[in-house]
Amino acid sequence: MKIALMDSGIGLLPAAAAVRRLRPDAQLVLSSDPDGMPWGPRTPDDLTTRALAVARAAAAHRPDALVVACNTASVHTLPALRAELEPDIPVIGTVPAIKPAAAAGGPVAIWATPATTGSAYQRRLIAEFAAGVDVTEVPCPGLADAVQEADEARTDAAVAAAAALTPASVTTVVLGCTHYELVEERIRAALRPVTGRDVTLYGSADAVAAQVLRRLGAPARPDAAPAADPALTVLLSGRPSALPPAALRYPQGRLLRSPVATG
Repeated sequence: MKIALMDSGIGLLPAAAAVRRLRPDAQLVLSSDPDGMPWGPRTPDDLTTRALAVARAAAAHRPDALVVACNTASVHTLPALRAELEPDIPVIGTVPAIKPAAAAGGPVAIWATPATTGSAYQRRLIAEFAAGVDVTEVPCPGLADAVQEADEARTDAAVAAAAALTPASVTTVVLGCTHYELVEERIRAALRPVTGRDVTLYGSADAVAAQVLRRLGAPARPDAAPAADPALTVLLSGRPSALPPAALRYPQGRLLRSPVATG
C-alpha cells in the first residue's frame, strides 16, 4: 500500500506520522511546494495551479490514495484535484476538527491562519457543526511560517500572541492549520496560564489517517512489519529529496526517518 500526502510545506508531517503509526507497512510519498510557499496569500486560481503540480508529482509515483494535508488547499483545490485524479486515485481532504470539538460542549476557540479566520468556509463549518456553542475565532499571524522554519523564538511569540486572544473560559481549541499540530505542547503550555487548565486540543491528523484507510478498505495494523524500501519518498516542488532539516526538528519528522519507519 502506498499513500501520498501533499501540502505547501511540512504541515503534512502530522498526518504522515499518523498514517505511519496505523500502518507501518505503508509506503509514503510526501509532496510539498517550498518553491511556492506560502499558499495562504495566493489567489484560488494560483493556488490550484500550484496544488495540481504538487499532486501530479505525487501521482507519478502511483499511490493508492492522496491526502491533501492542508486546510487552505482543501478549501480551494479539492474539486480540481478530484476531477483530475479520481477515480484512479482517491483524494482525501482535511477539515478542521470543529465537529468533535463542539461535541464536547465548549467554549471553543479555533486557531487558524489570518486568511482562514472569519472566512465564509470556516463560518459555514461553525454554523453546521457548532451551532449553540460558544466559539471564538483566533487568528495566528506568522505561526505557520515560524513552524515551517522550526524557528522556536518566532513560534513562541506567535503562540503567545494567539493565546492572549483566546478567552480564559475556553476549554477546547481547534488547530485549524496542519502546521500547528507540530507544536501542540507549546500551544498547550501557553494556554495553561490564560485558562487555568489543560485545554483539550483537536487536530485533524488522526482523523485523516483513519479516513484514508477507510477509503482504501484497509484496517489499521499498527503491529505490521515496516514497509520495504522505499518506505519514504520526499518530493520538494517535484524534486526528489530528503526530508528538510526543519522537519527533523519535530517528533513526527523523526518518526518518519526512524529505522522503524524506513525499514
